[in-house]
Amino acid sequence: MADEELTEQTAEEAVAEEASAAPERELPEQAVLAAIVEPHESATWQIADDEWVVMVSAGEYHSLAAAALVNGFATFIDLCGVDYFRARPRFEVVLTLLNYDDPMRLRVRVGVDGDEPVVPSVTDVYPGANFYERETYDLFGIDFSGHPDLTRILMPDDWEGYPLRKDYAVGSVPIQFKDAHKVQ
Repeated sequence: MADEELTEQTAEEAVAEEASAAPERELPEQAVLAAIVEPHESATWQIADDEWVVMVSAGEYHSLAAAALVNGFATFIDLCGVDYFRARPRFEVVLTLLNYDDPMRLRVRVGVDGDEPVVPSVTDVYPGANFYERETYDLFGIDFSGHPDLTRILMPDDWEGYPLRKDYAVGSVPIQFKDAHKVQ
């Protein structure tokens, strides 16, 4: 009987030591945002310009977008790409969502590195993201895995490269506008 009590105390002490060893993760005071951030290990958050900003890894991006929808962020506002060129991660996808029930915006930022950057598509969660993801693919070369029709939307199909990448050669194609003087 004494051995059982000793085993129980040891197990309880081990659990207490584990809890004290791992620093407690800070969550947003806002219950809606805490529900979105908490299940995502890589998610960090901040407030910038009176807007909630959540940074998440590419692996948890789709799951976080789905959690945002479940927690009231039902309106897709925008999705765009950013090229930081010499920084790591080089690319970033920024998703902006709106909650009308509890008026607030949420900006989700996901860093994407590599010469062939890939993030999951959120078109199954927010159908309005379809053309925005295509535009980001077309201009930055960021691949959205699982997108239903990831094809060029602005540039011709045979265009080589991605014009909004900072290492893209500028001014290599002369453009002739109607009613303008001919370019020699």
